[in-house]
Amino acid sequence: MRKTILSSALLILSITVKAQVPGAVIDVQHYNFALQLTDVDNNIKGQATVDVKFLKNASAFSLDMVKKNSEGKGMLVSSVTENGKRLKFVQDTGVVKIYTNTKANSRHSYKISYAGIPADGLIISTNHFGHRTFFGDNWPNRAHNWLPCVDVPADKASVDFVVTAPDHYEVVSNGLKIKEQQLPNHLKLTHWHEAVVVPTKVMVIGVAAFAIDHQGDVGNIPVYTYVFPESKEAGFKSYAVAKDILPFFIKHVGPFSYEKLANVQSKTIFGGMENASAIFYFEESVTTPDIEELMAHEIAHQWFGDGASEKSFWHLWLSEGFATYMTNLYLENKYGADTLKKRMLADRKKVLGFEKERLTPVVDSAVKNDYMQLLNANSYQKGSWVLHMLRRKLTDGLFWKGIQNYYAKYRNSNANTDDLRREMEQVSGLDLTLFFNQWLRKAGHPDLNIGWHYDADKGAVSVNVYQKQDNLYEFPLEIAINGEVFHMQVKDKTTIAQFPVKVKPETVVPDPNVNVLASFSIEAQ
Repeated sequence: MRKTILSSALLILSITVKAQVPGAVIDVQHYNFALQLTDVDNNIKGQATVDVKFLKNASAFSLDMVKKNSEGKGMLVSSVTENGKRLKFVQDTGVVKIYTNTKANSRHSYKISYAGIPADGLIISTNHFGHRTFFGDNWPNRAHNWLPCVDVPADKASVDFVVTAPDHYEVVSNGLKIKEQQLPNHLKLTHWHEAVVVPTKVMVIGVAAFAIDHQGDVGNIPVYTYVFPESKEAGFKSYAVAKDILPFFIKHVGPFSYEKLANVQSKTIFGGMENASAIFYFEESVTTPDIEELMAHEIAHQWFGDGASEKSFWHLWLSEGFATYMTNLYLENKYGADTLKKRMLADRKKVLGFEKERLTPVVDSAVKNDYMQLLNANSYQKGSWVLHMLRRKLTDGLFWKGIQNYYAKYRNSNANTDDLRREMEQVSGLDLTLFFNQWLRKAGHPDLNIGWHYDADKGAVSVNVYQKQDNLYEFPLEIAINGEVFHMQVKDKTTIAQFPVKVKPETVVPDPNVNVLASFSIEAQ
């Protein structure tokens, strides 16, 4: 995601969800959302069929759904049935509690009928050409404003969207379009099916007047562009870069999980949103100069965040930090190492600036409800920096092997920070507990005061590195003296090292290759 102002069929069918919220009663297997949209007003009608597996004996279970409020926004559930039999239910502010006696490991299918004006989640608006649009906008847990669901990233499921809307609209969604049927009264039914399990945060529909371009295939993956007709010329051209980006991640990370990739001009609250196989971009994206960077970020999410999803939002860096660094690696591969250095310098500046506003760890378990506050430099740029330092620590070969193993293990499932650590330890043979703890579970960064002194008699430079912050870090540090790079291991409050230098230094530069997330002051002594 970017902020504004911010596979064979057999494999797909064998996918099971491996992670749930601790204590969960149900594991959703599949959603079918039948939705009716109209131009008359913003009311929508829905019938959701939710297939669930019970994880324990239960007399009732709950689905998340925002109830109609005093302002008339929200959804009112009219009935819940199983095999045609009406069930008792109670709708509270944010949940629908359904009463039914079930046994552990049993499978059930429930139909929930509802209607209302979405308070959020489905953005019904007009684009800057004055045309009406409908766009799903679920991140982080806003899907239950318009869909009855388990609105957490740990419960992943396959999904169908069956949308009935005026026939002047095109509908795009997750997965493959399996049906489009003209109906009476100038209506049209469009059915999309996503066979791969995904979290609710990336289950969406986009309904608008679209110009559509099939830009070609990457292997067996069709790549599409959906833009507003007025943006056709610019959008078809600028979005075409997606075909260059997709192969990089397939080669370096692993197979693309989904049946297609659609890049969609949209009207939502984010600059880009990584909806599985149907990425939404902000309206002006068709002419933005950094479209390649934006697309690389959102396409990287198809692996990290969508494919391998975080178990909880506390581990959001596994999504946003990965997408940020994978973008940097794509651009480094295309434009060279200097591009990476410039981007890491800029990202370091953002991290240090954010710490002055709010000093929190990357894995921020203090956040309980307002997950929007996690869209910050810790989750994005610091998460990226952790991966950069891990890459330097492990070497490129081991880093990519660890990334590939991590993705292969948690593809179409969920992971947390320790899951990544274990995969990286397995490929490297290193104990990475200290590394992960100091960079991800503690707030702050190394703030270094570096002094140096040249001893002409010894022909050496003595370098003194003092960690000013309270929490000490352990890390390698490069020092460039007259352009020659020397290495030292920083560990204690004060670390002293001597390097052979024949003449008095003209320049002493810490971290010349931009490999440490730290701040520096340096002086001759």
